[in-house]
Amino acid sequence: MAISTLFFLLTLFSHPVQLALGNNITLNTTLSADDNGLVWLSSSGEFAFGFRQINDSNQNQNLFLVAIWYHNIPDKTIVWNARTDEPVSKGSTVQLTTSGLTIRNPQGEAIWTAEPTESVSYGAMLDTGNFVLVTNDSSSTSTYVWESFKNPTDTLLPSQNLEVQGTLTSRLTEFSYTKGRFQLYFDKGDMFLTGIGWPNDKANSRYGSYFNVGTSSASKLVFDSKADIYVEEMNGENMSLGWENSALDPNAYYYRAALDFYGVFTQYAHPKKGSDGQQGWSIVRYVPPDICFAIRSDHGSGSCGYNSYCSMENERPTCKCPDGYSLVEPKNQFGGCQPDFSLGCGADDGGSRDRPEEVFQFKVLQNVDWPLGDYERLNNYTPLDCQTTCLHDCLCVVAMFTNQTGECWKKKLPLSNGRSKTREGHVAFIKTRIRSLSDLDLDSPKGYPNGAKEEDPAKPILIGSLVGSLVINSVFLASVILFLLLKPKKILQASSVLETNLYSFPYETLKQYTQDFCEELGRGSFSIVYKGTLNSGSDQFVAVKKLNTLAIEREKEFKTELNAIGKTSHKNLVRLIGFCDEGTNRLLVYEFMSNGTLADILFGQVQPNWNLRVTIALGIAKGLVYLHEECGTPIIHCDIKPQNVLIDEYFTPKISDFGLAKLLMLDQSKTHTMIRGTRGYVAPEWFKNVPVTAKVDVYSFGVMLLEIICCRRSVLDFEEVEEAILTDWAYDCLRDGRIEALVKEDKEAMADKIRLKKWVMIAIWCIQEHHDMRPTMKTAMYMLEGLVEVPHPPSPSSFTLAS
Repeated sequence: MAISTLFFLLTLFSHPVQLALGNNITLNTTLSADDNGLVWLSSSGEFAFGFRQINDSNQNQNLFLVAIWYHNIPDKTIVWNARTDEPVSKGSTVQLTTSGLTIRNPQGEAIWTAEPTESVSYGAMLDTGNFVLVTNDSSSTSTYVWESFKNPTDTLLPSQNLEVQGTLTSRLTEFSYTKGRFQLYFDKGDMFLTGIGWPNDKANSRYGSYFNVGTSSASKLVFDSKADIYVEEMNGENMSLGWENSALDPNAYYYRAALDFYGVFTQYAHPKKGSDGQQGWSIVRYVPPDICFAIRSDHGSGSCGYNSYCSMENERPTCKCPDGYSLVEPKNQFGGCQPDFSLGCGADDGGSRDRPEEVFQFKVLQNVDWPLGDYERLNNYTPLDCQTTCLHDCLCVVAMFTNQTGECWKKKLPLSNGRSKTREGHVAFIKTRIRSLSDLDLDSPKGYPNGAKEEDPAKPILIGSLVGSLVINSVFLASVILFLLLKPKKILQASSVLETNLYSFPYETLKQYTQDFCEELGRGSFSIVYKGTLNSGSDQFVAVKKLNTLAIEREKEFKTELNAIGKTSHKNLVRLIGFCDEGTNRLLVYEFMSNGTLADILFGQVQPNWNLRVTIALGIAKGLVYLHEECGTPIIHCDIKPQNVLIDEYFTPKISDFGLAKLLMLDQSKTHTMIRGTRGYVAPEWFKNVPVTAKVDVYSFGVMLLEIICCRRSVLDFEEVEEAILTDWAYDCLRDGRIEALVKEDKEAMADKIRLKKWVMIAIWCIQEHHDMRPTMKTAMYMLEGLVEVPHPPSPSSFTLAS
């Protein structure tokens, strides 16, 4: 079976809808999240209550919401949902009983309840969109004891009121219906818009206040049947929201008012059947008029996420990243941006503090500002002065300059409340990296690895001519010749090894940097790694890898690693600074990783938290995608394991140790080679006479992903045989529905059960015995990020396709 058939038969299927008609829902009636599609309809058929499958590509297709939605329009817009901690899975039920309305998971556990204080006689889905639980007293008087209108989520419907101290809370993103970052709150005669400290629901700071009726006269916020919105006062007077009057026609249009996930309270209209034929929801009116400028607080990111800036386009906010930054979540423009390179003091500056202009440059953004978070203001500056002071300040990432006043404001990460279209003459200088450390000219600046600074020949010649001393000139010429002879070589010639533009260190220099190789960081089969310091008294540390055998394999490893790393540049790959190829000495000089290896973190005494493990796994996946598909020469690493992933001071994972890498030509996808790698991480095809592809790294990554998830080694001497081999145990747990056993008491991982299960499934796909069954590394990364759906994997050894 082709791999495309296994991985991409992910078309979204709509359930056949079998409608349960009628106003009243009798007691003990049950709906199920399965394929029968039963719903409870209002008598008009315009609204439905039931399970709605989540069809967003970021979600598992077996997840559902218990919701109310417009049933007669194509997009079935949701107007209310039972906000459980997470979407419910297939096989869950919702049942109406005398005690109320209860949602149960497939194991029968109650996960959400609408439980009124009085017993329930029946339920009803009303034509207004209100779902109600009704009780009949002894006089047969019907009373609503619970209703969705009194428990709103992010939407109001015509004829729905928001009582005093009532709230609407936005959803998290366009496709995530969990509680989000903004809240509408009605109290004391006023309607407030506030940010909240997600993931809790505590109000943070107000960015909108409307009506201001007073503390005692206002009774409720009304969205009436004519689709108008106002405050009703105790004396019967009404006070409008203050936005422009629109021609509202409830006979021709559906209306709803929602607190959007980016913080705007908007009234929408949708044509009913028989109208002018226009499709989709259109904006009627909204507050605030410009959300980008409405939110201005010392706390929080603004409508857009951190390090981005906001602008209004077609009446909606749009978030953009400045040059040198990219979205944290590729499909969520409101999720903030992250720099594409290291910033901050000691972060990848490579000793560049004495000459930062060789490393950084500025990109200009006109009329964009991050108005808060300045840590220094400078007066009477020119634009060049403003850039220069930021350039030489390792904390500064953006310098704001005002032409009219000559003020220069310095900002550091994270940037918040970014917005465009600020006042004229406002310029943002964005600090970005010009090139990597390996591109720097190390010949002249003080404090660089070789410590060499070329003398200006004009100065001593001038002095010699002035004093008329032949001796001085002779000494000078001899000094220049001696300097050129002893100067460390900069590699510029074109050979397979020397094209890397790295730097050649004399062996004695590296011996001095490492204090005669006294502090060992680690060792492998062919090498020992030592800690070094560039220049005496410097705090710029390096890792010096010294190959320690004279075998042919050592030379081959040295040249392969030099080629592999010297031509790469990615934030999730370790950076090679230089090398030594002198006599019998072969050494490599790397950036120093202060937090050791991933193995140290995963298998140490203190278990890293779940979110850190998620970040690390994603970083490793991105590094492997770069190696396989994005760098100049595709590379198979061949020895992916936690010991070969280094962690820097910011806990960024960086793949290291390319000594076993197998380079591919651009038109190659397979290669034959001897067995490489480490036991436990080695793909089965290494032991067969078949071509080896980049899928061997995918296999190793799958094993390591399970180790990251479970914080344990892949093979252990357990008395309990079942758990000894992690790959086998993980598949058994997935098959038997015991996924929680893999993370034991890890509450953070269990709180993220959807991702946990999906990532275990991805790992199982990666360790399929036949390489054609495994995804590419890019597909695996898309699965991890939620961009590609993950079908349930077979047993890793269940397929025996022909080689």
